[in-house]
Amino acid sequence: MNFILLLGRNGQIGWELQRSLAPLGELVALDRHSTGTDGGCGDLHNLEGLRETVLRLRPTVIVNAAAHTAVDRAEGEPDLARRLNALAPGVLAEAAHEVGALLVHYSTDYVFDGSGTAPWSEDAATGPLSVYGQTKLDGEHLLSAASNRHLIFRTSWVHAARGNNFARTMLRLAQERDRLTVIDDQFGAPTGAELIADVTAHAIRQTLRDDACCGTYHLAAAGETTWNGYARFVLDTARALKPDLVIKAREVAPVPTSAFSTPAQRPLNSRLDTSRLRGTFGLNLPDWQQGVRRMLAEIL
Repeated sequence: MNFILLLGRNGQIGWELQRSLAPLGELVALDRHSTGTDGGCGDLHNLEGLRETVLRLRPTVIVNAAAHTAVDRAEGEPDLARRLNALAPGVLAEAAHEVGALLVHYSTDYVFDGSGTAPWSEDAATGPLSVYGQTKLDGEHLLSAASNRHLIFRTSWVHAARGNNFARTMLRLAQERDRLTVIDDQFGAPTGAELIADVTAHAIRQTLRDDACCGTYHLAAAGETTWNGYARFVLDTARALKPDLVIKAREVAPVPTSAFSTPAQRPLNSRLDTSRLRGTFGLNLPDWQQGVRRMLAEIL
């Protein structure tokens, strides 16, 4: 039987992974507060604790769904972001290689510079614009150098019914304000954590049978939109799902990224080419609207 070690169990993706990975074997799911008393160390700050946990438990598969994801805060704490997003995955990869485990890790569209309009392929030149993007790219490099038995999934615009997200923010603001202003020059595909988790489980199952599946893949829902289009879809769908919901906002005005000042620069083009993923694993990725509609049905 497979033995799966999951890190980041309480995050958006980690929460869904507990469901999707359970049928694959025995699952030990840790978070940053986990200690040796409940299976091992799940704190990415503790590099030696991570290494010792992998060497002691000797899992068949390690799934790292933990990271420093506060994009703007990372600009002011680059050393911490590097420890969590780069050094920790590197240590996990070294330990995974030692015990012969398959390592699954999540990265981001922020490894690219956001130029152009074409979807990014896995082999496209990278060029992070932020500390977050650079540390995630560094993590990819350290992981790949330490272990060739890995799956790296780059994804973007992740949402889930659990926790705070863009849709919840838009719904709250739309109930408070008559007019919203939302960025209309950043393009991507809102991607559900449940979709990421289900694809991960499918890919693990296939990769355990065939190591040729190892590598880096782009994982995002089909289609594309802007944050403005996303916001309008959220409000229109909310009105349809819950007609008695009071929404004051009657306009979602488009504005450029330059209208908002943030510490970290965001890529304008977050489109990801998922053809390698779909071809390798025989998958059909649903349109982004399907996942957002399902999320809204859960939270309303």
